[in-house]
Amino acid sequence: MDPNKVYRRLKDLSEGLNLQFVNLQSLTDSIVRGIYPKVTTHEMDILAAESAASLSTQHPDYARLAARIVITQNHKSTPNTFSKAIQVLSEEDEESFINPMLVDLVRRRGPEIDAQIQHQRDLDLTYFGFKTLERAYLLKTDTNRIIERPQYLLMRVALGIHCCDPNRLNEDANLKAAFETYDFLSRGFFTHASPTLFHSGTTHPQLSSCFLVQMSDDSISGIYDTLKRCAVISKSAGGIGLSVHNIRARGTPIRGTRGVSNGLVPMLRVYDATSRYVDQGGGKRPGAFAVYLEPWHSDIFDVLNLKKNHGKEEHRARDLFYALWIPDLFMKRVEEDGMWSLMCPRQCPGLPEQYGSAFEELYEGYEREGRFVKQIRARELWSAILESQIETGTPYMLYKDSCNTKSNQKNLGTIQCSNLCTEIVQYTSPEEVAVCNLASICLSKFVVTDRGPIGSSNPDSGSAFFDHAALHRATKVVTRNLNKIIDVNSYPVEGARTSNMNHRPIGIGVSGLADAFLRLGLPFTSQQAKELNEAIFETIYNAALEASAELAEAEGPYSSFGGSPASQGKLQFNFWGLDDDQTPSHRYGKQGHQQQKIQKYEDEVSTNGGYDWRRLRERIMSTGLRNSLLLAPMPTASTSQILGVNECFEPFSSNLYLRRVRAGEFIMANPHLLQDLTDRGLWTPSVRNQMMRDGGSVQNIPEIPDRLKDLYKTVWEIKMKDIIDMAADRGKFIDQSQSLNLFIADPTVDKLTAMHFYAWKKGLKTGMYYLRTKPAVNAIQYTVEKGATNSLYANIEDAERDDVCITCQS
Repeated sequence: MDPNKVYRRLKDLSEGLNLQFVNLQSLTDSIVRGIYPKVTTHEMDILAAESAASLSTQHPDYARLAARIVITQNHKSTPNTFSKAIQVLSEEDEESFINPMLVDLVRRRGPEIDAQIQHQRDLDLTYFGFKTLERAYLLKTDTNRIIERPQYLLMRVALGIHCCDPNRLNEDANLKAAFETYDFLSRGFFTHASPTLFHSGTTHPQLSSCFLVQMSDDSISGIYDTLKRCAVISKSAGGIGLSVHNIRARGTPIRGTRGVSNGLVPMLRVYDATSRYVDQGGGKRPGAFAVYLEPWHSDIFDVLNLKKNHGKEEHRARDLFYALWIPDLFMKRVEEDGMWSLMCPRQCPGLPEQYGSAFEELYEGYEREGRFVKQIRARELWSAILESQIETGTPYMLYKDSCNTKSNQKNLGTIQCSNLCTEIVQYTSPEEVAVCNLASICLSKFVVTDRGPIGSSNPDSGSAFFDHAALHRATKVVTRNLNKIIDVNSYPVEGARTSNMNHRPIGIGVSGLADAFLRLGLPFTSQQAKELNEAIFETIYNAALEASAELAEAEGPYSSFGGSPASQGKLQFNFWGLDDDQTPSHRYGKQGHQQQKIQKYEDEVSTNGGYDWRRLRERIMSTGLRNSLLLAPMPTASTSQILGVNECFEPFSSNLYLRRVRAGEFIMANPHLLQDLTDRGLWTPSVRNQMMRDGGSVQNIPEIPDRLKDLYKTVWEIKMKDIIDMAADRGKFIDQSQSLNLFIADPTVDKLTAMHFYAWKKGLKTGMYYLRTKPAVNAIQYTVEKGATNSLYANIEDAERDDVCITCQS
């Protein structure tokens, strides 16, 4: 054991790092102290990386060094070329899980593919981003030996999408498209969803993320046939949204046996057990089912109690996720303090299949006929809903009428549920299982900056702008990829294939919106940020529509296009009351959303400074669209972690938090804040301790300038009204929905009521995904100055379950 060798390895990996702040000798000494007899070099690298990562709150370059250690270790233990890695994976296991088409392609054109691999781009990953890939994404042999590098995974995904379809015969064109996709993935401009990363290029290419299932019928056969569907989908790494509105309520007579129904609770306990037993993707994460119920169902109170932590076990099903599919009529009754009738779908048929005025007419007709099970005050049920949300964070809130009236699938029938993460809104039937393939665009990558050198005398110097033209180009690539996935996908149930082939929906989301704002120097809820938020989604929607129209011209429109709103010239923002010349690109023009230079709306716009929606609409009406739905911003928990940015469109929840992984607990800091404070010489032990005492807030630290305090407000310091307003602004260009979490530190019935009604009246489809709250009591920590109570442990990010409990496949 030679400590000098350890030091030299660290020194070799420190090129470009600020060694004024990174003490390599101290780090070497720490590593040497952890050495034990017969330690391997591989184990030493793990120790070195963990030691460096534990110091990441002292300076961001420690985190960069930790990433370089584990990534170079991965490069040392994996094949030198992509083609060799594919060969090993296809030969070492008794039953190869690499797609034979991919194996054959690599055998014939391996050198050409290998030449595209940019190995150095692996070093752009963060430490925890790589560890996430290592844990669940990089392919291994049967003996659990990792064979893939991150760049190999991305090339496998690109080739799996474009070159593994037996019906696509133009190999050169497919390979060109794959290389284009690889380049975008490799540079971090976007990423595909977890099932696509797991399975692309394998013998089991189940690449879809979300499945929406409707109960076959209200019978034993229908219930258990649906249960089998859910189990098969979960086995294939799919997250499930299940509507149960049509299942008869407790106490309803059963004609065949002359008994009475036990209602939803015993049935849902069976589904709960199945979700635990059948995990997703061969043990990569537990199964996850979201159950959707309309609030007129007379078992609603029982369902609201199912996730609570107290009560009899036989009355609970805690591993399911619960969501309300709320008609406007219920919200009106709550608002006016009216009566609400609870009904059984067996005795009052047809309610799930109606929305809007037709639903209200049918529902009120049943009321007049006295066909309800029970009548209560609407606010009694409302209070029970809010009580459950305060205790468990659920049920989710989705508004049935908005989801249906603003959908391009309204010509198919009534949409009856969403998915596990509330962003997918698609038509289902007993014969059709709605499916969605997802990808997310990393928005911070489209910020072009001229920051100036780190550590300069004026860290506020430099300019920045958001490159909408680049975002437009990247979105078109994503759209083509997701459309291709529909064709190469392996569907776990036949109803999923039927639905996807008929309607061809895709779901484009985003990650790193908060990072983009920070790189531009914009506080999250500033007027400029709000304008940019809206404009970003106009760009994405415009690009996705344009790409889908181009695909329709080449391959034909999706089969159910006729009669859709798009076929009649109605686009998403029209449902929100906007005309063509009222979109952000027309309102703000080329001057953009900041005082700095903005490069925006270049080749894809008309001469008047805005997107030419009229021309695009005429094109769509003439040749159709290839995809019925296009945008669905999802939570992106795992993929955001891989890319090293904040989730989806959310603000940062804390500037200092704990991350738990198998290696232990690591204190993490907002990397943008850490860099800003380091540049200004403000990242001191006293500032760090104050942030720990304040749970990651910087608002009470006098050393920090007011501008940075505004910039680094956490979500707990932002008004939910602003968050909802921004959701509505972007919602005008989202033809599915969005996974909107809401945050209230100390929730009360009055606060939640005001928040929900504001979201409903703003026209949101998803009123709330999860309700996030703070614990009533914070633990006392002894890692800061004596006597200081610390709320840092209120901000725990558990990376081991990060992609399990609150997200689906993104």
